[in-house]
Amino acid sequence: MQLNPSLKGLQSALRRAERLRLHGRVVGAEGLQLNVEGLASWLKVGARLHLQPPDRALVPAEVVGFQGGQARALAFAPLEGIAPGTPAVLAPQACLSVDESWLGRVVDPLGRAIDGKGPLRPGPLPLPVRAAPPEAGTRARLGPRLDLGVRALDAFATCRRGQRLGLFAASGVGKSTLLSMLAAGADCDVAVLALVGERGRELREFLEDDLGPAGLARSVVVCATSDSPPLMRREAALAAMAIAEHFADAGRQVLLMMDSVTRFALALREIGLAAGEPPTTRGYTPGVFAELPRLLERAGPRAEGCAGAITGLFTVLVEGDDHDEPVADAVRGILDGHVVLDRAIGERGRYPAIDILRSLSRTVPGCLQPEEAALMRRARAILALHAEMADLVRLGAYRAGADPAVDEAVRLAPRIEAMLAQGKGERDSVAGAFAALAEALGDADAA
Repeated sequence: MQLNPSLKGLQSALRRAERLRLHGRVVGAEGLQLNVEGLASWLKVGARLHLQPPDRALVPAEVVGFQGGQARALAFAPLEGIAPGTPAVLAPQACLSVDESWLGRVVDPLGRAIDGKGPLRPGPLPLPVRAAPPEAGTRARLGPRLDLGVRALDAFATCRRGQRLGLFAASGVGKSTLLSMLAAGADCDVAVLALVGERGRELREFLEDDLGPAGLARSVVVCATSDSPPLMRREAALAAMAIAEHFADAGRQVLLMMDSVTRFALALREIGLAAGEPPTTRGYTPGVFAELPRLLERAGPRAEGCAGAITGLFTVLVEGDDHDEPVADAVRGILDGHVVLDRAIGERGRYPAIDILRSLSRTVPGCLQPEEAALMRRARAILALHAEMADLVRLGAYRAGADPAVDEAVRLAPRIEAMLAQGKGERDSVAGAFAALAEALGDADAA
């Protein structure tokens, strides 16, 4: 095909433009922050840069603010080797090219393999790491109930496809083990795990001992360890969400598990403080509480007409067992339910250590049959009464026969507790959980 001279000139100009690279340079560094000049007129907040120190590989960075004609940037890697005058090159928008072959792989937040199995094969369509959730008015409704495979959750915090649940716990109460049970046993097509601020030594233990080959085979694991810069820890959550959106938009049922939202918020706090935001509630910057809903609202049903959905399970590491601390309080208000793991229950030897009386799924009324709802309410009432009278019974201040309801609670609460206990390798369903609960309550009318 022959091009006229004007089109040929335009084509030539475009080719020359493709070869142009916009350069700036680092002029200062303070703490985590770098000052870059020479690119301010081309940059905006969130733009990506590539820093080119002479003695190491390219260091990606992100613009977080501006001051006095200079851009403020934070790096995705340690700053060793960055000096005044280090070139800073404008980089493309942050995207991930997700492919089906990513299943079974462990990647870093920038989409690079970290499992020693060779490079990842890129997919055909780059997806932006930051994306808006579907419009509220055109978003599909929650789907049918979902078998999570854990009896305590299936019976007392029944989940629906596209729902978002928070798992609230202090450290060392069994969050990682519970996540591995969900990854291996939940009824989903794809599991995406975001390990934000995870201890480096625990990654292989989690993959090999907790998740196992079967769980890993249908999973994509995104990991940023605790020694990673704050941008990498933040990016782990955003990248995992983008990967989940890729599979959900293809019509798959995706289970997204993030451990933990608290470490994501801590990374946001470090970024905000470095960018000059003022500390407010317990040192958290205002940007933290603006960013949390932008992330969490991306999970859920996709737009009407798309068969896929993202069911989200987000762990919240409560500081000092304070379930009303700022991040826990904010997340609880955004999500569709909360599950509380209690250290005292774990110390009694019952795992998963889920506190039934403090856990709630807001979608339960829409996904239980009347007889199942009646069973759940009755079991909750028995456990609540038993907890209320436990001290009196233990001290001998209550005499059997004084109150039939208390006698029933004393008799049946241990059976319900036994039903809630579940080994890491066991898998159940919603129907199986309610069958086990009905069996535990079966002698309620016995003498």
